[in-house]
Amino acid sequence: MPSLNTQNQPTSPGSITLVPGIEVGHFTSPLRPTGCTVVIARDGAVAGVDVRGAAPGTRETDLLEPTHLVDRIHAVMLAGGSAFGLDAAAGAVRWLEERGIGFDVGVARVPLVPAAVLFDLHVGDARIRPDAAAGYAACEAAAAAASSSAAPLPLAEGCVGAGAGAAVGKLFGMAHAMKGGIGSASVTVDGVTVGALVACNAVGDVVDPETGRPVAGARTADGLRLRDTRRALLAGDAPRTLLAGTNTTIGVVATDAVITKAQARRLAVCAHDGLARAINPVHTLSDGDTLFSLGTGRAGKPLGMMVLSTMAAEATARATLRAVLAARSLTTAEGLHLPCAANIAGTAPWGAGWP
Repeated sequence: MPSLNTQNQPTSPGSITLVPGIEVGHFTSPLRPTGCTVVIARDGAVAGVDVRGAAPGTRETDLLEPTHLVDRIHAVMLAGGSAFGLDAAAGAVRWLEERGIGFDVGVARVPLVPAAVLFDLHVGDARIRPDAAAGYAACEAAAAAASSSAAPLPLAEGCVGAGAGAAVGKLFGMAHAMKGGIGSASVTVDGVTVGALVACNAVGDVVDPETGRPVAGARTADGLRLRDTRRALLAGDAPRTLLAGTNTTIGVVATDAVITKAQARRLAVCAHDGLARAINPVHTLSDGDTLFSLGTGRAGKPLGMMVLSTMAAEATARATLRAVLAARSLTTAEGLHLPCAANIAGTAPWGAGWP
């Protein structure tokens, strides 16, 4: 069995919450594997977005165009539940409005909360999905974590929030797929930090960006080894017919550097380089890969876009890898079995019902 190469991984991958001005909270449904994750910028953040997958599910992405009026937003919502999960953003809007956070239009403050969703309806009861109450609860969780007087806890990763129902390696059918999840990482250079948060539900494999070797993805017929989707496709193995939009990797990159709206868009574009290093194949017709970018400006200085872009791609690649390394195996009541990367690597026992 392939082993995970952790020799070149950073001792601490960091987290998007190390970016000053950024708060993150998860809501994970107790009823089935699904949930949502909110990234809050209470003071507003310059924002951008880049959609590379051909089957996206998004909300309020048009306002992030560099030529459009509004240049700051207040939160980003990531959710499971396919298009139904976009309702979670309404809960974040209500939570922010109650606290006087939003774009001042004179008679009210309107919170601006773009969102993106991934498809997890095939994991458990599809009638259960994130709603406005779930989005509100995620905001409460973010606020509680940010206001804790104790030492801040590490941001929860793996099978939580928007990553609760995520799976990867689905090109040869769900029976050969593995558990995906949500992960975070950050990079700091010259006093400026770039962090990433990625919910990975890719149709392709997740690979170690340092070695290019798959660590989670499509499995062989016996279910015990990785098939290596790239090599299998190039060898002529026929993929299963996939319904468009039933996958998707979504996420947020954030920095405390001072950036413009146009630079925020470029940061989101370059962050997709990180996805390409960590997922293969990526940006397919069956994925809705979408990345947002946020700039809080808290560092009080810019950093050249060459360096910022490199940092964004690096943090995104590491966060994507973290999403599967932190995931744990799942067996649904319907009998769907999704092992995790640690099972394949032999560092965690196979769960009940596994070979």
